[in-house]
Amino acid sequence: MDLQTDKEWWTQQWIDLLNSYRFKKRLERARNYARQGNVLSLEFKEQRIIAQVQGTAPEPYKLSLWLDTFTDEDWSYIIETMSERAIFTAKLLAGEMPQNIEEVFAANGLRLFPFTLDDINAKCDCPDPKRVCKHIAAVYYLLGDRFSDDPFLLFQLRGRTKEKILEELRQKRGQSEDEKIQNEESFVNSPIITSATQKNLKIEQFWEYNQQLDSSLIVITPSPSNETVLDVLGQIPLGASADIVMDSFQKIYQNISQEAVIIALNQGEDKHDS
Repeated sequence: MDLQTDKEWWTQQWIDLLNSYRFKKRLERARNYARQGNVLSLEFKEQRIIAQVQGTAPEPYKLSLWLDTFTDEDWSYIIETMSERAIFTAKLLAGEMPQNIEEVFAANGLRLFPFTLDDINAKCDCPDPKRVCKHIAAVYYLLGDRFSDDPFLLFQLRGRTKEKILEELRQKRGQSEDEKIQNEESFVNSPIITSATQKNLKIEQFWEYNQQLDSSLIVITPSPSNETVLDVLGQIPLGASADIVMDSFQKIYQNISQEAVIIALNQGEDKHDS
């Protein structure tokens, strides 16, 4: 594990927060602990992080970390604000942290990222009286990699799981089944359809509709599984270069998918606002 490689911006922000700690020698020892594999286990259990770190004692030290969680009311406002920005919805559905995500939380008087290390609650059973011992700091370093793999873990620490957030975003961007039925009935009984029926529309013209669809008829939802076309096609038979090529294709596929969702969502918003 190389803790010096380039990071996504949200991961780098976490590392910058850690590097702001004034006890630099303690941080250096913690970084070595992380590199040398002294963190034996690291689990996310609901809104807490539970870890074991091997120190100088025979038995590993047990520690837990957590952030102050937001209330259901707070999250309701946060999700509402997110759903109003197509770029936020698209990036989150793509598993990315929007660059200016803190604007959403700031608009509701909150912060996603801790402002200082003092905002992180931590407890270790080692004898070190310092608030941030080297065992806790070692876990902080590894959390950067975890957040890089799954930025939704930050939301989980604040009280909302990935599944819950995406479900609520879909509900905000989409519609209930009752609304769909009402819109379908309204569409069937619209003057355009009624007029076409009265004029005995030819069968070859049945699928032709030259008017712009009402945005309320369009519901953007993510794929029910994380499997992509690239996953279905399997590994490209290019020998040693296969991983490099597949990694490039994955990034291109993700960017194209994200742009498509943004365009679709923005078109829906433009129609709704007009």
